[in-house]
Amino acid sequence: MTRRTFLAAGSSALFVPGLPAATDRPRRVAVIGHTGRGNYGHGLDVVWQKIPGAEIVGVADADEKGLKSALARLKIKRGFKDYREMLPELRPEFVSIAPRHPDQHLEMALAAIEAGAKGLYVEKPFCRTPAEADQLIKAADQRGVRIAVAHRNRYHPALPSIDRLIGDDTIGRLLEIRGHGLGDRRGGGEDLWVLGSHIFNLFHYFGGEPKSCSGILLQNGNPVTGKDVVKGAEGLGLLAGNEIHARWHLSKGLIGSYTTFADDGSNKAGYAAHLIGTKGAISIHIDRDPVAWLSPGNPFDPASRNKTRIPITLAGLDKKETRPELIASVHNHVLAIRDLIDAVDHNRAPLCDARQGAVVVEMICGVFESHRQNGAHVPFPLVERENPLSKL
Repeated sequence: MTRRTFLAAGSSALFVPGLPAATDRPRRVAVIGHTGRGNYGHGLDVVWQKIPGAEIVGVADADEKGLKSALARLKIKRGFKDYREMLPELRPEFVSIAPRHPDQHLEMALAAIEAGAKGLYVEKPFCRTPAEADQLIKAADQRGVRIAVAHRNRYHPALPSIDRLIGDDTIGRLLEIRGHGLGDRRGGGEDLWVLGSHIFNLFHYFGGEPKSCSGILLQNGNPVTGKDVVKGAEGLGLLAGNEIHARWHLSKGLIGSYTTFADDGSNKAGYAAHLIGTKGAISIHIDRDPVAWLSPGNPFDPASRNKTRIPITLAGLDKKETRPELIASVHNHVLAIRDLIDAVDHNRAPLCDARQGAVVVEMICGVFESHRQNGAHVPFPLVERENPLSKL
């Protein structure tokens, strides 16, 4: 991708650091968790305690001990074992759908929409299939509900800084995007969902809409067959493979590739997205500080790469971070919640909205569908809207 092409195809919604939270009136918030079945995500309950004007009016948790703990943690009195009772009774404006297990997200979100909520913050993965995403988006659009998905790094203020480095030719022509999984026991199908989703959201941001996908799933080095398909952990649905290789053709002219291996020996250090250019590369390390680093030099010429990596901060290249509080607000979801409130108030899409969450789900299911078709390039949108592994 050339500098001109990148600037012409740049993101339509750049992040605005310091976006104010609307505090002109109280915000009624309800939290849905499920102890032992995804819990409360990565702080999707307590984040509201950090938002001026927000009042958590109730929490639902089907686990009795978990509910008691949540009431104490959130310092509230209204607790429900069934969110279907809580939502119509309390009628919150905002709802956190916090469990990490996505098999619960569809019904929870639909119940919140039906109860009149205006903004939902949903833990990733957004849902399990393109069909579920279709249903959620249709319901939200019909009611004018704004949904934000908790891909935290999409809200990171370093992303526009990276855009500028690409646009000003710092890494030369952008050739490709590479991603790699965490490399722990979850490598393969589970990693593709739980960890890969963050990477694919960045692929979408930098590379544009996926046009097609090809991929292969391996189990102990052999192509996955129907006998290798299992019910996945964490409510993910059908899974297969302990090694996966996948590629997406993206609308900005780039190829994004992702590999994941179970127990790959990398000590979890390889989990990142890499923007590969002719003069250098930018590595984005998920949920780390600094989140991104510039590696100067031609990545294909070892002699030119004998240079120190340079951190990318809001202050600039190789400079100390000047706004640590803003970076912290990315990790604890405060920035995402403030953006969601602003999106509801101003009738706009959140920075990481339901459609972006749906794209990630479709990218993942596209890998399964390509494998089912013997590695064929599968066009988007997918014809198969359910989990393709069910037909392997």
